[in-house]
Amino acid sequence: MQSLYSNDAPASANDERFDGLLRLARRHFDVMAALLLSGGEGRQQVRACAGLGAAQLARLGSLDDWADADALHLVADAQLDARLCDHRLVAAAPHLRFFAACPLPAPGGGVLCLLDDRPRALDAAQQQALYEFAGLALEQLGRDQADAQQRQEIAALRDSERRMALAIAGSGTGIWDRNVATGEIHYSSGWKALLGYADHEIGNRIEESYTRVHPADLDYVKATIAAHLEQRTAAYEVEHRLRCRDGRYKWVCSRGKVVERDGAGQPLRMIGTTTDITAMRTLAERLQQSAALMTDLTNEIPGMVFQYRRQPDGESAFAYVSAGAEDICGLSAEQLLHDAQALPALVHPDDRAAFLASFEASARQLTAWHLEFRLQLPGQEIAWRQGEACPRRLEDGSVLWHGFITDVTERKQIEAELQAFATTDFLTQLANRRHFMQLLEAELARLQRSPGQCATILMFDLDHFKAINDRWGHSVGDQALRHFATILCAQLRKTDAAGRMGGEEFAAVLSDADLHQARHFAQRIQGELAKTPILHGGEQIFLAVSVGISSLSAADASAETALSRSDIALYCAKRGGRNRIECH
Repeated sequence: MQSLYSNDAPASANDERFDGLLRLARRHFDVMAALLLSGGEGRQQVRACAGLGAAQLARLGSLDDWADADALHLVADAQLDARLCDHRLVAAAPHLRFFAACPLPAPGGGVLCLLDDRPRALDAAQQQALYEFAGLALEQLGRDQADAQQRQEIAALRDSERRMALAIAGSGTGIWDRNVATGEIHYSSGWKALLGYADHEIGNRIEESYTRVHPADLDYVKATIAAHLEQRTAAYEVEHRLRCRDGRYKWVCSRGKVVERDGAGQPLRMIGTTTDITAMRTLAERLQQSAALMTDLTNEIPGMVFQYRRQPDGESAFAYVSAGAEDICGLSAEQLLHDAQALPALVHPDDRAAFLASFEASARQLTAWHLEFRLQLPGQEIAWRQGEACPRRLEDGSVLWHGFITDVTERKQIEAELQAFATTDFLTQLANRRHFMQLLEAELARLQRSPGQCATILMFDLDHFKAINDRWGHSVGDQALRHFATILCAQLRKTDAAGRMGGEEFAAVLSDADLHQARHFAQRIQGELAKTPILHGGEQIFLAVSVGISSLSAADASAETALSRSDIALYCAKRGGRNRIECH
């Protein structure tokens, strides 16, 4: 037990509910004083005292070690008790001889004490009486504790109600309470203020409340309420419009629930809230309009707008695909959203590896994706597509691309035509001189990279071509050039190349062919010319060609150097009588 002196509890602080009990106990046991302390170890306090004043309580000092917290403790004579004869309390208060302490096994703890200045003892009946007095004190302490807990709960409830009231007031929410049986409905002041009404300006009939609901929403609201009243839904919740005092309509969310039904299950009482969601509804409409605008824009842009996401484990999927997917790859947006691999499957086999590698590089380096590739669409010709996208690393480690794919088939066709125009002789459709020299330089570079390989260059000159032009005209001369070009191309392999060098001069480069093989090639050309004359006005015109051959070597400084050797050989063939083959 704590020191009584430390509690410093004057008699005036006694709890009146225990005063009578202690006075009765003092008279019953005929003792000097009765004392009641409550609380557990370290926090006991004097609840009431009969027979001692404040000064006497102070002189008592401490009652530590005089009481047993678990059982009745009796000291018949403190001065003769071996345990207490040298105790400081006996020395300080020699007049205190008898001491009895009965514990109160309450949740909070406590003890009922009897003090007397005469030695004495308590018989069994008196001890039982002391237990009964302690029981009465314990019962009162229990009521005190229950009362204190109730007060705390009430205070907490009031705090909760205040917080709830503040929250409701600040959230634009009103409360309503409907008597379903009578048709009465009561609104909180906040509910009325929500629509701009004063307390006296709104009636309490359900019929009147329906007049404020927007006509377009009324049937929906009634049907939703009926579904809940008939227990088809667990609660009532609906978004609708209510007319304000100034005539404007405000969007609200009404929620409610039946809280009382009769024995037959018929609804009696329904309570709910109404919350202003006008701002939220306006924002949602704006977001919806923005989303619709973005969808319209992406769907109207020529091409396919997409959002593509690749997970850290390599799994990937389209997060968004515009309607243009149908035109770009022949698949609907839904198909691509369901199966992202459907697009790579359409990529031309020659471009598929580059297509996949380009995404790998973009994901690894977070660099923009840019690629031109071909698609093989069912039932259509090869189509060219151009892809552009910007990657972004997300927090989970995945990569998200935003991009688009456009149809560049027409541009690629124009580029091919321009390339052909820049590199092809219009009359013969062979490479022009400039392009042939590029091809020759490429062949020379191949030989220089691979020593031991061989190649040959042939120069052709149609014999007596000027005479053909003079006799039959330039149209026949053009026909003769095209005829020779056709025969020349028919003899070329895929690794060979030929070009028109100007006028009636042509050239060819044969990969992996020596002089002997080149000579056989030239002889076949001459043989075809001899067998297939051109026809003009029923007349056969036979063509002949002179050929000069030289080897192309890795030691050549340039393609022009090797070509000049073939030119020298051609000159020798022309000088030797034409329709001849000479090797340098």
